[in-house]
Amino acid sequence: MAQTERTVAELMLEQLSMYGVKRIYGVVGDATIGFIDALAKQDKIQFITCKHESTAAFMASAEAKLTGGLGVCTATMGPGATNLLNGLGDAHADRAPVLALTGQAPTDKYGTATPQFINQQDLVKPFAAYSANLASSDAAADLLEKAVGTALRQRDVTHLSVPKDLFMEKTSASPRPMAEVIQGTAVFTKESLKKAASIMKSAKRPMIFAGSGAAGAAEELRKLAELWGAGILVSLGGKGLLEESTPNLLQGIGEGGNPHASELFKQADVVLLAGTTWWPEGHVPTDARVIQIDLHFNQIEKNIPVELAIAGKSEEVLPLLNEHLEGFSRSDDWVARCQEVKEKWARNNEDEGNSEGYPFRPSRIIRALDRTVAPDAILALDTGDNTVWTNRNFRQTNQTTVFSGYWRTMGFGLPAAMTAKLIHPDKQVVAIVGDGGLQMVLADLMTAIRYGLDITVVVMNNESLQMEKDKIDVMGTKDIWTDLTNPDFVKLAEACGWKAFRPVSDDEELESVLEEALNTGGPSLVDIKTVQVFFPETE
Repeated sequence: MAQTERTVAELMLEQLSMYGVKRIYGVVGDATIGFIDALAKQDKIQFITCKHESTAAFMASAEAKLTGGLGVCTATMGPGATNLLNGLGDAHADRAPVLALTGQAPTDKYGTATPQFINQQDLVKPFAAYSANLASSDAAADLLEKAVGTALRQRDVTHLSVPKDLFMEKTSASPRPMAEVIQGTAVFTKESLKKAASIMKSAKRPMIFAGSGAAGAAEELRKLAELWGAGILVSLGGKGLLEESTPNLLQGIGEGGNPHASELFKQADVVLLAGTTWWPEGHVPTDARVIQIDLHFNQIEKNIPVELAIAGKSEEVLPLLNEHLEGFSRSDDWVARCQEVKEKWARNNEDEGNSEGYPFRPSRIIRALDRTVAPDAILALDTGDNTVWTNRNFRQTNQTTVFSGYWRTMGFGLPAAMTAKLIHPDKQVVAIVGDGGLQMVLADLMTAIRYGLDITVVVMNNESLQMEKDKIDVMGTKDIWTDLTNPDFVKLAEACGWKAFRPVSDDEELESVLEEALNTGGPSLVDIKTVQVFFPETE
């Protein structure tokens, strides 16, 4: 029986569909015409065309962060490939599995002075766990399987460049299935659990620091905190794991966290990290014994003074630790101190959120969002002051938050919100952005219109790169060029086909405007004039 012949592009798309890929984000370019042609002739994978390749890579990164599966982006050679790098940096830094597929010079021009040629394997080397250039149509299935498998197993970026002519070349190869990737196989031992329990039982001032990796272990976290008498801190990715009423939940730590928790945390003698790799310098204890639970060995490397690392899922490890701690005699004095810090911050947080005045204070804006967004909404955060104020004042319940963690790039919020809506069309999606971050991706307001994405973008507009301004003030250097030259965001959004709003006074108008924007049934933008406030405003 004769083998079916396909083009390399058709083979790759069939194979990606076999791997569960539903969307590819990108910009059409000369070197990927064959790939785009194949995309147009099938209906299993949707192509999301963006205005800029960095947006495409941000969207692929957000896809991987929100689903845990593979995000895919594509671009042409030369400037198209280089424009992907910022989004690939974000995916690499946050361990999001992303595959970048780029066009390359035709095989007979590879390595020559042909326009736009660059060695792309060298280009992506800082970010990619695997990168290869396809040299033969018959190798396409093998290389694609290796690239996707590496991305998923190592939770990292991988990359394939394909010469323009090879996309359209025929091949008799068949799509190659991938060996099943089973995440979370426990590798910890009884001995490691006993050692962890022994360290924990030595604690007089225990603290738990939890992140997104503990998402499946909320009830076990509560039980552990109760048994151990520990305070609970959460990273930005861990917001919403536990209800605000959870005893000893002190909320966040660091710049955007509970301002009273740092001194308490510094006094901890044993710390258990569950599903987080964040260790905010200046807010952490210097001589505590640290135990870290994380699924991936390569996460236990972020300059944290870990004494014992346990590789496994928090939901697998914590129940066993709870068994070992049954009957532990906790310190009632430490529990009382944790409760005191919790209550003090709850009062301060409430006061901050009810601040008055126009332009609005950042804490007032976040409190209005706290009151109006759906309990199961997805919040896409840009990087900047908006991030730290959200972390500080948003009292998260069951919402999901997606953000640029270690890369901390501006421009992430809008692309991430669009991806979230494509994945979860039934969910309310809100992007919380600064005026600086939004202006980096303004062209892709039209992408939301093109695909009819019902998202709301909330712009904290203080006409400044406020985070940089704050740092300059602290350093005592000259404050220049942190002021922004902003467009009229309302007129601009309306020109793009968005519904746009701008509250112009305090009292109840902020909440009512947000509620109207959240219920428009299409893309909406709220431009909120925001006072320039040095962060943190209060201690």
